[in-house]
Amino acid sequence: MSILSLIIKREFIAKVRNKSFIVMTFLGPLLIVGMTFLIVYLSSVNKGEIKKIGVHDTAKVFVNDLKSNNDILYIDLSSMPIEKAKDSASNGYEGLIYVPEVQSIDELAKKTVYISDESPKMEFLSHLQGTIEAKLNKENLKKLGFDADKIEKAKIKSDIQVAKFSGEEGIKYLNEIKIFIGFAFGYLIMMFIIIYGNMVMRSVIEEKTNRIIEIIISSVKPFQLMMGKIIGTSLAGILQFLIWIILGGVIMFAATLFMGQSQESVATAQMSAEQAELAMSFTAKIQMYLNEIPVGTILAAFVVFFIGGYFLYSSFYAAIGAAVDSETDSQQFLLPIIMPLMLGVYVGFITVMNDPHGTVATIFSIIPLTSPIVMLMRIPFGVPWWQLLLSVVLLYGTFIFVVWFAAKIYRVGILMYGKKPTWKELYKWLKY
Repeated sequence: MSILSLIIKREFIAKVRNKSFIVMTFLGPLLIVGMTFLIVYLSSVNKGEIKKIGVHDTAKVFVNDLKSNNDILYIDLSSMPIEKAKDSASNGYEGLIYVPEVQSIDELAKKTVYISDESPKMEFLSHLQGTIEAKLNKENLKKLGFDADKIEKAKIKSDIQVAKFSGEEGIKYLNEIKIFIGFAFGYLIMMFIIIYGNMVMRSVIEEKTNRIIEIIISSVKPFQLMMGKIIGTSLAGILQFLIWIILGGVIMFAATLFMGQSQESVATAQMSAEQAELAMSFTAKIQMYLNEIPVGTILAAFVVFFIGGYFLYSSFYAAIGAAVDSETDSQQFLLPIIMPLMLGVYVGFITVMNDPHGTVATIFSIIPLTSPIVMLMRIPFGVPWWQLLLSVVLLYGTFIFVVWFAAKIYRVGILMYGKKPTWKELYKWLKY
């Protein structure tokens, strides 16, 4: 067995036997699933709370247009003086809508006040303003001699259908779904690169601090040691990721099945033929979306770009770990590494959302430091094969180049102790 394979095996076994690795491997999916169901539960609890909002409208201009619903209960306090209404609303009410008496109803557009110690939600404020505008517009139409009810009935809501030139039915909002999928996969790559890259750096720092490295380096070349750490840690990370997927899927399926069985009888009794038809239509829509999105290409590209991006950035992390004596000293060198990843997420999201095949999106999807993220965001929209091939070749070619000069820093820094290196010293190490 070669020296490199021995190092890879050693690093892999050391990582998977680590207590924190084992705990997070099996506890991670439980925490994620638990947080998901907790958020869903808290959302359902909040929806059950009915908020009371008082209305003081002595002229009865808007009070009859404010309709209560499952979330908000409007209570008319117009019969009492405004000061007393404020006192009542300040205890147990979400707020108070005050409609003052004015000479002209048009003045209410800017004089209606919502009184509350808490800032109102945008959705509620928008709904309130829409109600006031609709009422005022209706009154103005009456003044001008128009029949407001007939005008309202004459309004038609359009529902534009989408189709292809081949005659097949198109899909609405497909681009938004592609943006979400691309952003999710790109963000996952960024998170995994940072997490597992830090694992490589901590491993190097730990061995350097314990002086074990002096024994290891006597029989192993620095380049072989660095590559062994990168590959061994990557295999451990991939194993952890696969376990997360399997456990997370099993837990989600079991939890969904359990919750579904408890509500199955009620749902079956309440579901009408029309609702069943809608459910079948929804399933058919999901299938149409899956047919339009290159799922296989996305998953294959995720693996290829994750491995390439991880190897590229792990070389930087390994070099930093060799250059410093503690994680605290590494902070000054980590920012230049994290910046391209953050740039890839935000620039990729903005440019791909507006123009996935534009110049900026294309360039950033080919530049090796940002391509693992931006290219994953572009792939759902369809990428020419030559751009995909060029991006992969440049990514892995850059990885080889970075490994070459990172190994120079690694072989010098791995035996340096007690001195905080500067950027100038790192540059000198490259010349050795």
